[in-house]
Amino acid sequence: MRTYLKAALGLFVGATLCLAPQATALPGAVGQSVTGAVTGSGSGTAGARPLVAADPAYKILVFSKTAGFRHDSIDEGIAALRGLGTANNFTVDATEDAATFTTGNLAQYKSVVFLSTTGDVLDATQQTAFESYVKGGGGYVGIHAAADTEYDWPFYEGLAGALFHSHPAIQSATVKVEDRAHDATAHLGSSWQRTDEWYNYRTNPRTTAHVLASLDESSYSGGNMSGDHPIAWCKDYQGGRSFYTGGGHTAESYADPAFRRHLLGGIRWAAGMTDADCRPETGYTPLFDGSSTSGWQQAGPGQFSLADGTLTSVGGMGLFWHSGQELTGDYSLKLDWRMAGDDNSGIFIGFPASNDPWSAVDNGYEIQIDATDSADRTTGSVYGYKSADLAARDAALNPPGEWNTYELRVTGERLEIFLNGRKVNDFTNTDPVRSLRQGHIGIQNHGDGDDVSFRNIRVKRDGGQNPGPRSGEVKGVNGKCLDVDNAQTTDGTKVQIWTCNSSNAQKWTVPGDGTLRALGKCLDISGGASADGTKIQLWTCNGTGAQTWTPQADGTVRNPQSGKCLDASGGTWNDGTPVHLWTCHTNANQKWALP
Repeated sequence: MRTYLKAALGLFVGATLCLAPQATALPGAVGQSVTGAVTGSGSGTAGARPLVAADPAYKILVFSKTAGFRHDSIDEGIAALRGLGTANNFTVDATEDAATFTTGNLAQYKSVVFLSTTGDVLDATQQTAFESYVKGGGGYVGIHAAADTEYDWPFYEGLAGALFHSHPAIQSATVKVEDRAHDATAHLGSSWQRTDEWYNYRTNPRTTAHVLASLDESSYSGGNMSGDHPIAWCKDYQGGRSFYTGGGHTAESYADPAFRRHLLGGIRWAAGMTDADCRPETGYTPLFDGSSTSGWQQAGPGQFSLADGTLTSVGGMGLFWHSGQELTGDYSLKLDWRMAGDDNSGIFIGFPASNDPWSAVDNGYEIQIDATDSADRTTGSVYGYKSADLAARDAALNPPGEWNTYELRVTGERLEIFLNGRKVNDFTNTDPVRSLRQGHIGIQNHGDGDDVSFRNIRVKRDGGQNPGPRSGEVKGVNGKCLDVDNAQTTDGTKVQIWTCNSSNAQKWTVPGDGTLRALGKCLDISGGASADGTKIQLWTCNGTGAQTWTPQADGTVRNPQSGKCLDASGGTWNDGTPVHLWTCHTNANQKWALP
């Protein structure tokens, strides 16, 4: 556990238990779902809550060498970062000397900030030293033109997440804040209106990074990323941490308190001072998106207030549960939560519909939020059944006052619990009366004085929530069909596009396990490789990552293991054109319509 987290939790004693007797109902609160006004989205503010406890002192390196266009905002950027360091217990060393990129020198820094660097700024030896630094757990922060840097260095392209393509004129645009739990964006509203030079990128980083914010391309002129335009993201990368923001072209950006707080959050996360779930995330649908509580209702005393897209517990003990739908089969539930202090709450899953909150206790499972309780009743535990891995939990848990993210992943009767992207519990239900695979979900308001907030409750369904296996044609570019060459079934048979003809060679099944199947075999990446141009073939189904395919909202079909897409090769597409693996770019030859 981080030193400051121990100190913060050490302030709190006398934790209450989630199965304490029911509290007296608040007057007029029984059955009440939500009170409180919903605030406007706003533009965000750096008036931001103070950090819960001071971060331990650390150092960062700010690197601003340019071998191409030089931004006149670099000096303002360095000054802003120095100011943030003075106020937040880190020291800034600023340089444009690439000779500082040695293994020994980089070791003293928790993160390295590439501040509007351009062109080729490191030689081969310096690149090797920086790669070693990142692989050893170092942090990277890229600001604006950091994406206009080192085009011929594949490691850097992967680290940055995407490289510069073009930009329109400086103008105001609406930034859609997708993640309000990460320290770089938790202070912002659901949208953020600001003026900057808005980069277009050569590739979309969404499949390999966790998108924190994106641009509403309808709010300005010149966006060319087909309506899915990430502008800030984070990712774990080859042992290190990477944060990038496309903002920061203008000098005025660095005087903007909200943008400065955005940078601070990115630096803190990259330096390991705070945690977040920075795994790529696609395919989730909201159960609570910050505005509507449609489908939710209160069971028992107390309530939840709703303000700034956030549900906060009031009184209790009650349960705010999603009555609109029952989750069956396999699913992943994600939600963001924050304790104000030594507070108590939990997330309940797998319980039957009921307006009695004790039905959830008696028939479901609670995933606990209360870091100061006993081992089987502490944050990350399945309450009363299985403790979290406390070492993993302590390493991942942000202290009171900061946001955390849970993923509750149900597969059969197995429940895996991830805290800020790190697995902290693995529990299997053996009670024949209960089932993880069928029931409702809810969040607890534990009682007076327990102040816990929730944001962005979303679910990704599989298994029972989806229709059964689907079969039919997979149509791609020019209306042609995905086709198995001559309907052969030999392992390694070429897969191509061909005029649709309703033959068995073009009948594909989507069974719901992530595979695409034809003629009794699976669509497969040769050798499980990840290089652009790798052959896609037919092969005996074997359950490996080389045979997993995930349809995306933009029409592409992605292989999560490689992060790349199913692609009809070349620039013209005739009968017999083979398909292969290629970096995702969402052009017509990567768009597929599945059965």
